[in-house]
Amino acid sequence: MIVRNLYDDIIGTEADVDGGQWVSRRLLLGKDGMGFSFHDTIIKEGEICHFWYKNHLEAVYCIAGEGEIYDKATGITHPIREGTIYALNEHDRHILSANKGTELRLVCAFNPPVTGRETHDEDGSYTLVKE
Repeated sequence: MIVRNLYDDIIGTEADVDGGQWVSRRLLLGKDGMGFSFHDTIIKEGEICHFWYKNHLEAVYCIAGEGEIYDKATGITHPIREGTIYALNEHDRHILSANKGTELRLVCAFNPPVTGRETHDEDGSYTLVKE
C-alpha cells in the first residue's frame, strides 16, 4: 500500500516540479509500479500553455478555478471549471489556459507514467523515459 500526503510528503521535495507556467506535484510515479502517474497540478493565473502529449495519454479533472482548453485539431474551445474532466485519448495537441484572476487546480493521470522530473519539450510533450 502506498500512502502519501500532498502537504507532508510532496510539496518542497523533488516531486514538486515548477515548470514556470505550472506546478506539478507528482503523487505517484512510474517507480511506484501502478501503470500510471498521478499529479496535483496548478496552471498559474492567466497562463496559456501549449501541450502535446505525443507519448502519453492523460486524463484531467478540474477541482478548482476556471479556464479553457482549445483543441488544435478541431478548433473547438471547451470551458474548464470545477467538476470538468477531459481526456486526451488521441494524444491531442491542445492549449490549456487559466483565466485572469484564477489558477486552475487539476488532478491528472498519465499513461504510461512519468518518472518524476520531466518538463515539457519545445513541442509541449514529455519525453518517454523508461525506468
